[in-house]
Amino acid sequence: MSPVRRNGARRVLRGRRRGNAPPLPDYWAADVLKAAGAEVHLAHPLGVKAFSYRRVKNDERDAADLADLLRMGRLPEAWIAPHEIRELRELTRYRHKLVGLRTSCKEQVHAVLAKLGIPITCSDIFGAGGELWLGALALPQPYAGKVASLRMLTAELTREITLLDTVIASLLERHDGYHAVQALPGIGPVLAAVIVAEVGDVRRFASAGRLCSWAGLTPRHRESDAKVARGHITKQGSPILRWAMVEAIQRLPADTPVRARRDAIIARRGRKHATSPRPPPPGSCSPACSTRCATAVPDPWTGGRHETRPAAGSA
Repeated sequence: MSPVRRNGARRVLRGRRRGNAPPLPDYWAADVLKAAGAEVHLAHPLGVKAFSYRRVKNDERDAADLADLLRMGRLPEAWIAPHEIRELRELTRYRHKLVGLRTSCKEQVHAVLAKLGIPITCSDIFGAGGELWLGALALPQPYAGKVASLRMLTAELTREITLLDTVIASLLERHDGYHAVQALPGIGPVLAAVIVAEVGDVRRFASAGRLCSWAGLTPRHRESDAKVARGHITKQGSPILRWAMVEAIQRLPADTPVRARRDAIIARRGRKHATSPRPPPPGSCSPACSTRCATAVPDPWTGGRHETRPAAGSA
């Protein structure tokens, strides 16, 4: 977070990247400045990335350049989410993290059983019948203690996830977008909460293409004279929103127009997954497929219908 430079009653904040994580804007500082009566603008880190290529780079020069861009009306700004959206994001992202931890615990139990050469005779070893089957196994130490510890952690994480589901559902009980987006095929309460929390006010997007570009689901475009190169999706957006979109496309019910379009793309391009070198499970679809299939979905917030262009999508 660079220092700010006074320009009338305005302040300019710049979010930065940390490692491979998405930009982490200092919302707390923005709230303090707003409470003091300042007009706050959040500069998008990718829009001011050229600052790092200067021969002389320091906070004073950064603040001066940000103020100059703001004065000329050329400052690349990012959206500052309101308090209620940020609080909802904390819950949905924390739930997503807990689900990942629970999945890791379950995978470790499977790894122990595979290491000992024990065949699994039930479809879900963490279901009602699977728990009984696991409890009846006579495992040697230290594997027995490890499996018992992992089962205990899995049960505790499940209780926390269930509690978060209840809290999130109560917060979104009267949210029109939350209920409207669940009417779309493949989207349930969990994905709907993630989409609503990450997108926020969908009316700030003029079209589905802009929403999809903001989510990082559009392909890279490099054009010079008559040469045009289109690459993988940009991934310049919320990772959890892209995950929700891909999950929704993978779980489309049969006999729906979006499912037919998805199957047509898979038949033409194959079962590829652009974000993972591992073979995808049956019925999976690349992020590009989710981008193109989502264009046929009406916008649940505004009631309109987005145009269906190949490189556009809707959340």
